[in-house]
Amino acid sequence: MKRLIECVPNFSEGRDPAKVEAIVAAMSGVPGVYVLDKEMDADHNRCVVTLAGAPDAVAEAALLGTGKALELIDLTKHTGAHPRAGATDVLPFIPIDGVTIEDCVALARRVGEEIWKRYRIPVFFYEAAATRPDRVNLENVRRGQFEGLREEMKKNHDRQPDIGEPKVHPTAGVTVVGARKFLIAYNVNLNTSDVGVANKIAKAIRFSSGGLRYVKSMGVELKARNLAQVSINLTDFEQTPMHRVYEMVKREAARYGAMPVGSEIVGLIPKKAIEMAADFFLQMENFSPAQVFENRLEAALSGAPMEAAKDGKLAGLARPFLEAVAAPSATPGGGSVSAFAGALAASLGQMVAGLSRKKKSQAQYVDQLSAALDELRRASDELTEAIDRDAASYDAVMAAFKLPQGDAQETRRRDEAIQTATKGAAEVPLQVAERTVALFERLGQLETIAAASMKSDLQVARLMAVAGVRGALANVEINLGSIADAAYIASMRAKITALLERIGDAPRATSA
Repeated sequence: MKRLIECVPNFSEGRDPAKVEAIVAAMSGVPGVYVLDKEMDADHNRCVVTLAGAPDAVAEAALLGTGKALELIDLTKHTGAHPRAGATDVLPFIPIDGVTIEDCVALARRVGEEIWKRYRIPVFFYEAAATRPDRVNLENVRRGQFEGLREEMKKNHDRQPDIGEPKVHPTAGVTVVGARKFLIAYNVNLNTSDVGVANKIAKAIRFSSGGLRYVKSMGVELKARNLAQVSINLTDFEQTPMHRVYEMVKREAARYGAMPVGSEIVGLIPKKAIEMAADFFLQMENFSPAQVFENRLEAALSGAPMEAAKDGKLAGLARPFLEAVAAPSATPGGGSVSAFAGALAASLGQMVAGLSRKKKSQAQYVDQLSAALDELRRASDELTEAIDRDAASYDAVMAAFKLPQGDAQETRRRDEAIQTATKGAAEVPLQVAERTVALFERLGQLETIAAASMKSDLQVARLMAVAGVRGALANVEINLGSIADAAYIASMRAKITALLERIGDAPRATSA
C-alpha cells in the first residue's frame, strides 16, 4: 500500500526569489519528493512550499530545506506583515494516504529531534504533536515573534522549547513542528487600507474570539497594494467551509463601510472545497461531485461503476453495500446499517433543501436553505464514515477475545482489553445516535422553509433518521450487557433515555 504525506514548510522569505529557489532546490533534490506548489508574498515576506511523497523522503526534504533556510535567512534583518519566530517558521506534516495522524505526530517528533541535532535550532511542537495543551495553537507558541521569544526564553520557563537549549538560534530563531489535518490558507482583501477594520473583522470571525469554529484569523496591512487584508486559516474546511467564512467577512466589512475586493488561496486547496463553494454561490440545481470531469475520470480509472446512475439504474450503486450486509459475516452489521440509515436521511434532506432553494415560492429562504444544505452534507459525511467505524469497533472486540489467556497476567490483560474494546463498540453507535438525533431535529426545522411539494420526502428522511437512532441505540444496549462497569452503564443508559425522548420515543422497560 502506498504511503503519502504532505508537508507545508513556511519560510520567512518572500522578497528574494533567488533565496526561495535555493531552498526549494535543496528539498526537491530528495528522490521521491514532489514540490507541488510555491507561494511568495512580499508584504508578508514569507513563502509557503507544498511537498508530497513518502514519509521518510518528505521528512528528509524538510530537514534539508530547514538547513538551507538557516544559511540564507537572518531574522535580525527580517521584517514583514506576517508573524514569525523562525527562518523555517512552521513545519507541519499532514496525512494523505495510508498514513494516520499518529504517524505524522511520530514523524514530527523525529524531525524536531533531528533539527536540533543538525542545526542547533530549538524546536516547539504544535497541533496534534503538541506536548502541552497551551502549545496546540500556533499563535500561542509564536506569541511575541522572534524578538519577544528571544527575551522570554531567557527568563520564562513556560516559553522554553520542547527540544534544545532555552535560547533562540541567533539568526534562525526557532522552528515550530507539528502534525495536523489539511489546512486552507485563505485571505480576503478589502477596499480599505485601514488595517484596524481588518483586525475587527478578524476578531469577529475567529473561533478564539467567539466566531466560527475551525477559523483562525488576523488583520494584515498590504502596503504594496494599499489594502487591508483578513488573513485566515481554515483548519477544517468541511465543518466550516470557505463560502461561509467569505460571507461572514463580507457582512462584517459592511458594518464599517468596506467590502471585499478579492480573495486568494495560499498554497493548495482540496478539490472538494471548491466544489462546495461553487455549489453554494452558483446554487447549481442537482449538483453532484460526480459531474466534475476529473472525479468521473478518477472513478473510471479505479474501476468504479460509472454507468449505474445513468438512466435511473441506481441499483448498481446500492448493490455492493447490500451484498456486504447480506454476506454470512458479522460485519457490516446492525450498527453499520443504522449509520447508513442516518446517512440516507441526511442525503434525502440535502435533496429537499437543494430543490427547495431553486423554487420561486421559497426565494425568501434561500440563505437558510443553503446553510441547511451545508449542515446536512456534513451530517451525511460523518454518518457515512461511521459505517466503517462501527464495523472496526466490532472487529476490535473480536481481536480482544483472541488474546492469549495462559497465565493470570495474560488473562487479566485479555479481560481488560475486552472491556475497553466493548466500551468502544458501545460508544460508536452512541455517537451515531447523537448525530442522527441532531439530524432528526434539523430536518424538522426544514418543514417551515422547504417547498410543500417536498413534504413526503422530508417525512421519509425523518423516518429514516428515527430508524437510524433506534438501531444505533439497540447496538449500544447489546454491548452494555457485556460491560462490568456499573457507573459506565448507568451513564450510557441515561444518555439513551435522553436521546429517545428527543425523538419522541418513550424508553422501553428493561429487565433487572
